[in-house]
Amino acid sequence: MTATPFPVGEIVAARRPHRKDAARNYDALLTAAREAFAEHGSDASLEDIARRAGVGIGTLYRNFPTRRDLFESVYADEVNALCRAAVEVADLAPWEALTAWLDRFAGYMVTKRAVREALNDESEIFQTCRDSMYAAGGPLLERAQRAGVARADMDFVDLLRMVAGITATAFDDDAQRDRVLAIALDGVRTGR
Repeated sequence: MTATPFPVGEIVAARRPHRKDAARNYDALLTAAREAFAEHGSDASLEDIARRAGVGIGTLYRNFPTRRDLFESVYADEVNALCRAAVEVADLAPWEALTAWLDRFAGYMVTKRAVREALNDESEIFQTCRDSMYAAGGPLLERAQRAGVARADMDFVDLLRMVAGITATAFDDDAQRDRVLAIALDGVRTGR
């Protein structure tokens, strides 16, 4: 797939090394950091992240000189994946496209909570990522509203706040979270 037309994709591409072995290490570190942040929050050990990625701590610091660099890169990578997901689901029927993207958004919220502890909401990267996410996901809601399958009396921010509130709750497992999210989305859907 080609790069998304959203600025956050440029942030991710600019930070990713060009050499194949270095890019693999970078990607492995992002994956390991995402998992560690989801499990342990912003206090996740950098040594644990390097170990999970199968690299030395020096490789981690070469790619991410500061903890903040790692947080920003994980966050930008997650938002970039959300932007790509919006493009990937765009050809589905309006309601299916919206709910497929919201399912991905719900998964993203786990990482966002951990990373948000470390990033200021007013930071440039946070603003760029939010703008990119809204530009990617907002049209999915608008399309569903135009098709008459989503409530017209809500906006994209309302929808994201609802999903974020649901994902902030502790659940027994992902199946329970998905069930509660489906119940909430029934309140968004029209013409069932």
